[in-house]
Amino acid sequence: MDPEAMDFPTPDATVESTTPRELKERIDAGEPVTLLDARMESDYEEWRIDGDTVESINIPYFEFLDEDIDDDVLASVPDDEHVTVLCAKGGASEYVAGALADRGYDVDHLADGMNGWASIYEPHEVTGYDGAGTLLQYQRPSSGCLGYFLYHDGEAAVIDPLRAFTDRYLDDADELGVELRYAFDTHVHADHVSGLRDLAAEGVEAVLPGPAADRGVTYTDEVTLTQDGDTFPVGEATIETVFTPGHTTGMTSYLVDEGFLATGDGLFIESVARPDLEEGDEGAPDAARTLYQSLQERVRTLPDETLIGGAHFSDAAAPASDGTYTATLGALDSRMDALSMDEDEFVDLVLSDMPPRPANYEDIIETNLGQREIDDEEAFTLELGPNNCAASQDALTGD
Repeated sequence: MDPEAMDFPTPDATVESTTPRELKERIDAGEPVTLLDARMESDYEEWRIDGDTVESINIPYFEFLDEDIDDDVLASVPDDEHVTVLCAKGGASEYVAGALADRGYDVDHLADGMNGWASIYEPHEVTGYDGAGTLLQYQRPSSGCLGYFLYHDGEAAVIDPLRAFTDRYLDDADELGVELRYAFDTHVHADHVSGLRDLAAEGVEAVLPGPAADRGVTYTDEVTLTQDGDTFPVGEATIETVFTPGHTTGMTSYLVDEGFLATGDGLFIESVARPDLEEGDEGAPDAARTLYQSLQERVRTLPDETLIGGAHFSDAAAPASDGTYTATLGALDSRMDALSMDEDEFVDLVLSDMPPRPANYEDIIETNLGQREIDDEEAFTLELGPNNCAASQDALTGD
């Protein structure tokens, strides 16, 4: 039974709540945080809140349903420190926190649960960017999704927008006093629902890589299909299309004013792309070879000072001093062995340690192709969980 649909009894003790943003601020500040995750073990193992100072305990909610809670269960909950209880949406966690508060524990619960955590989406300025205008990196800590917002001289563009945050991009543009002129997708995403079509409906020019349309995109009349080398002005800045297939046949990077390369899922600051989400297991070796060629011929040929920013980050990634998940190409070249291997070694490495495929990835791909229509609630639910778009669960850097 779905615990969020259950009618839990009201605890005697008053239960305080904490917001997802408040919890993230504590984690970012390096405060010790103890979490009691009341979801089922399978959900917990797939996706949870982590951090260097986070102690996470998994005790499913049903262990707290009996009036006499098992002593071993209670002994697993620290009684000498503050504990934040969480679940999927906030209902079960409030009950569990109340049951513990009734027994003298110092607890609160996470309002809106992991759904609330997935609603956090924060902009950070990329201070290492030295082109025209200002570049922001949007970060979604729940899934590691990254997007980019460039603005200059009254105009703006967003790269890899998420449907769940369509209004956020428009509101941010209004607040900055700029017109959101373009929205770019780097490829047909498999881990989140794209905001491209929703922004197109708001009058933004939506740009999709031309080769991506060959996968069966149904809405080509709503978007601009870009070709390799196409350029788009944003104020005095320029965004140039750089085809970098491998992760997918349509995988495309965008070179922002010759100083920043938004690499989508082709290259991350701690790993490289997985090659199997479009081509499957049989086609993955050939796709890995295509990825190798893209990295060697289209990315590594750029100047070492080119700043790299992918569409995702993992727990293995360390942010730069400005808080963004970016690094210079020269730095990646020196610390990521995968970039300097020969082709056969690269293919073997990439195929050797691929994580599970993203949750619901086939449904998400169909949605992003326009072959499946879903409402906003289903779209948000589909993309909950880890992104798993990198080739390895561990960093491929030497850091």
